[in-house]
Amino acid sequence: MPKLKTKSSAKKRFKVTASGKLMREKAYRSHILTKKERKRKRNLLKKDLVHPSDAPRIKKMLGLA
Repeated sequence: MPKLKTKSSAKKRFKVTASGKLMREKAYRSHILTKKERKRKRNLLKKDLVHPSDAPRIKKMLGLA
């Protein structure tokens, strides 16, 4: 069987930490920012961990599983 290609969309959206966990960006920070509070926009800048139930699927898309 041939090697599986990495999904380009997943490659752009997720990063793997040194411990093997997956990091993602938060949603709702692209537009309509005038009505959102400064604190909320600042918190949306932070990275977040992918939920453990989604991790195996994403790892498969990245070619890690």
